[in-house]
Amino acid sequence: MKHVNVRKLAVASVFCAVAVVGSLFSFPIFGSKCSPVQHMVNILCAVLLGPWYGVGAAFGASLIRNLLGLGSLMAFPGSMLGALLCGLVYWKTRNIPATLAGEVFGTAVLGGLCAYPVAVLLMGQSASELAFYAYIIPFLISTGAGAVISGAVICSLERTGVYQAMTESLKEGYAR
Repeated sequence: MKHVNVRKLAVASVFCAVAVVGSLFSFPIFGSKCSPVQHMVNILCAVLLGPWYGVGAAFGASLIRNLLGLGSLMAFPGSMLGALLCGLVYWKTRNIPATLAGEVFGTAVLGGLCAYPVAVLLMGQSASELAFYAYIIPFLISTGAGAVISGAVICSLERTGVYQAMTESLKEGYAR
């Protein structure tokens, strides 16, 4: 049991590092730095490791990105809610398209709405100048791109048999 947990932790750490390095390939949209690689990592963590490892990797990547000046505080609500929702969707359904949709909804809608109080309270944005739904569109663009990338990666892994080998290696699945 502990051997599998250490393996999952190591894989989550690698995914966290990929998200941090992938944030170098971000683009600004309406005051938010969009990083599609983070959303790809969220989905891969959901499918391979489970929701809690996904949230942990998203938090770690968001924290490191902020400490290095590669991200904004918007990274926390967007990436963590997306990771949680897509992880829970995959845990319950084992359906890849539903997992992709869970990531998009969790990040764009839930994360976008939760980004508003973060922007107003922690970043000093004026509430009168910032619409309540202002972060939904930029988060939707970022997570949509990440979902397309991760869908292609998962399909490629399935076709080559690597996906099955990885899931067998991490066989214990999710913490229940």
